[in-house]
Amino acid sequence: MAGHSKWANIQHRKGRQDAKRGKVFTRVIKEITVAAKMGGGDPRDNPRLRLAMDKAREANMPKDTVENAIKRGIGQLDGASYEEIRYEGYGIGGAAVIVDCLTDNRVRTVAEVRHAFTKYGGNLGTDGSVAFMFKHCGQLLYAPGTAEDKLMDAAIEAGAEDVITNDDGSIEVLTAPNDFVGVKEALEKAGFKGELAEVTMKPLNETPLVGDDAAKMQKLLDAIESLDDVQDVYTSALLDE
Repeated sequence: MAGHSKWANIQHRKGRQDAKRGKVFTRVIKEITVAAKMGGGDPRDNPRLRLAMDKAREANMPKDTVENAIKRGIGQLDGASYEEIRYEGYGIGGAAVIVDCLTDNRVRTVAEVRHAFTKYGGNLGTDGSVAFMFKHCGQLLYAPGTAEDKLMDAAIEAGAEDVITNDDGSIEVLTAPNDFVGVKEALEKAGFKGELAEVTMKPLNETPLVGDDAAKMQKLLDAIESLDDVQDVYTSALLDE
């Protein structure tokens, strides 16, 4: 569903994230640490680390904070050891929800995630219960009014998988996860900087929610996103603004 509220949803989400700047720092530090641990400390050879460092720059994170996170990841500094865990479930109206966490205590994390789902009207599901409803991909979103033909030509040349124009005039460029950083950098060189740029779990079909259902779903998402161990939350819900 290329809904009329796609752009509003993204802007609303960005605003909420910006309001939680301290939480953003914590999440990015964890992501840098894990990315460095898994793929090494050189961003030129580690796309996941390069993307995490881009997020750090966007959040105006001090350089030494980034460098220390990398050092913890590659074992040059002591620090907590995090593992990646994914939880899947359902929210209001059957909307699918995926919760990605980085944690040093699996028991604590699952208890907190389950509690948030239960308290706010959702249900925690089993592994694989909703993941098939999403596509793992790189996503860049451009504002309504962006030169569609020029962006499409540049995206195709850069190796993008698809270019989608939504009903509200916003444009999405989709990539394979491993191609995301290269496509993003090529498009920025061509003069196209996305309002949103991330490797994400994009819902194959969206679940429109309005009124009380939209408000209840937002409370559920806020409760999950507020948890310390949660890195990212993906949902098929399209909330009426």
